[in-house]
Amino acid sequence: MVIPAKRLAVAKTRLRPLTAGRVDGDTAHRGLVLALLADTVAAAVACPVVDAVLVVTDDPAAAAVVRELGARTVADEPDRGLNPALEHGARSAQGTAVAALSSDLPALRPEELAAALRAAGRVARAFVADAQGTGTTLLTAVGTDLLPRFGPGSARAHRAGGAVALSGTWPGLVRDVDTEADLRAALGLGAGPRTTALTGRLHPSD
Repeated sequence: MVIPAKRLAVAKTRLRPLTAGRVDGDTAHRGLVLALLADTVAAAVACPVVDAVLVVTDDPAAAAVVRELGARTVADEPDRGLNPALEHGARSAQGTAVAALSSDLPALRPEELAAALRAAGRVARAFVADAQGTGTTLLTAVGTDLLPRFGPGSARAHRAGGAVALSGTWPGLVRDVDTEADLRAALGLGAGPRTTALTGRLHPSD
């Protein structure tokens, strides 16, 4: 399982209104991004069908936290954006089956991820679209190249590239967090402990 993690200071810029105006705004923002990542990684590490979790990151704080959770890390040597980072991570994983998972799924449950991965194992390449149906939260490949096309319109791009769209009862897997509304939705599902604790201090609007 490969999870990309940007440098905390430049990640999730659309969540900055939550910390705008605070004296410790930059620190709070980095903390929020790190909480989303940590809860995602914790769920992936706890998933019974995931052999190993590899986080691609150049951020020292992110690397330290995910290693404590049981993940391995590798530096983003390409340093050319999300998809090259995922390709680099997939090569570093050195397995016949590989999956790329978004780093902002704080309501993800290990059993949801396991169900999706079992469904994905029946085909060469598969993906799970986000709650809006346009993005991608999970991309898998078995015995073939991952070919990540994350970014705007990634669900369509992955489908056009031959990946099979999967659907199932996994609300936490499709609920990535880019905006305050997304965060409220994830909290409504039951976010992980780090995101819940941190957002309780930020008081996101109802």
